Amino acid sequence: MVSPQALSEPDRRTVATWAADCAERVLPLFEAEAPDDDRPRDAIARARAFGRGELRAADEIRRRFVAGRAADAVRSPAAVAAARAAAQASGVAHMGAHALGAAAYAAKAAALAAADRPDALDDEVRWQVARMSAPVSAALRALPLLGEDASGPLGSGLLATGVLGDVIRRIQGELSGG
Repeated sequence: MVSPQALSEPDRRTVATWAADCAERVLPLFEAEAPDDDRPRDAIARARAFGRGELRAADEIRRRFVAGRAADAVRSPAAVAAARAAAQASGVAHMGAHALGAAAYAAKAAALAAADRPDALDDEVRWQVARMSAPVSAALRALPLLGEDASGPLGSGLLATGVLGDVIRRIQGELSGG
């Protein structure tokens, strides 16, 4: 049985570009520490290419962990979160729920980078929600709420806790009109 977190391939292609947009906003945080490491930038470019239909899901599924390993190349928590945002964006080819992971890590990175601005996280989430097209919103509304389905990234794992979980719950609340 396919997980409800997977989304259809057309929906994954739709949300891949939004996930890439979210990750790209915090990419400079990673690149400031590791300017010669192109893994996160490449992951974002691949997410966009997948969204345009230029890459096959099967090929991208095999590559989805590459950008995540870039998180080991940097030290600051903001740069680590930025690398993970790119990795989550590239993971959308495998499972649509990773789009919310990309947004959550991007918001976390933005907040960590602006620790002196208590509204940085809220500002980033507002930007992310405002950036959603109607098709992206519709596709993301098809995902189960965080914690309702254990068969993917929206289960009880890392994305369900702390800042990441808070961001995803907020986005899902915005999607449901709450």
